[in-house]
Amino acid sequence: MVAKYDTIGINYAQLRNPDPRIANAIWAALGDAATVLNVGAGTGSYEPPDRKVTAVEPSLEMTRKRGPSAAEVIQASAGDLPFADDAFDASMAILTVHHWPDKAAGLREMRRVTRGRIVLLTFDPACRPWLTDYLPELTVLDDAQMPAMFDYEKWLGTVRTSPVLVPRDCTDGFLYAYWHRPEAYLDARIRSGSSSFWAIGDVAAGLERLKRDLDTGEWERRYADLLNMEAYDAGYRLVLAD
Repeated sequence: MVAKYDTIGINYAQLRNPDPRIANAIWAALGDAATVLNVGAGTGSYEPPDRKVTAVEPSLEMTRKRGPSAAEVIQASAGDLPFADDAFDASMAILTVHHWPDKAAGLREMRRVTRGRIVLLTFDPACRPWLTDYLPELTVLDDAQMPAMFDYEKWLGTVRTSPVLVPRDCTDGFLYAYWHRPEAYLDARIRSGSSSFWAIGDVAAGLERLKRDLDTGEWERRYADLLNMEAYDAGYRLVLAD
């Protein structure tokens, strides 16, 4: 099975370190579930250490980067989970649903194998973080690949949604994590930790505008309201389905 992250997961383990504040929000959402399925598990980010976790990941590259304390992993895809009905107390999928070829099928499978809560961390494509002012290609990509928030209710029934604020010193290098450290986006290695930069191609013109605005102080003037914020609503959402 060849998966997207076999190619783009090169620096993932180094750049995508779980942020403890985001982890606490995810673990709290899992409630008292003793057994948890992690779908699209990658390197094991955000897997709760105090539960029995089973991980599903299609990419061998990502699986190889899992640490020794990571959960048991099975190579499979979300759309065809190799488990019996109601096999897990809860399931989770963290910043992965947008990569699934058939999102509806994957979520139906999660519902089938989960007797309790489904916990998703996703992004609301209606949001426009400041980075999209420089790289409008990200808006086009988000609109194309990210499910709209109403889609989750269509696929899972009644859901509850809440914002997940991104700390200014977030340790997890997902796309909009560096909102308070704009110079980070000029570093090609840091960009390599986000699948979006692999998808949109040439970003030289937008990054040149960003560099110029950082050099001249225009970025600070334009986004002065961000400078004293401890956390930012960049559009990430926790979706819970019981």
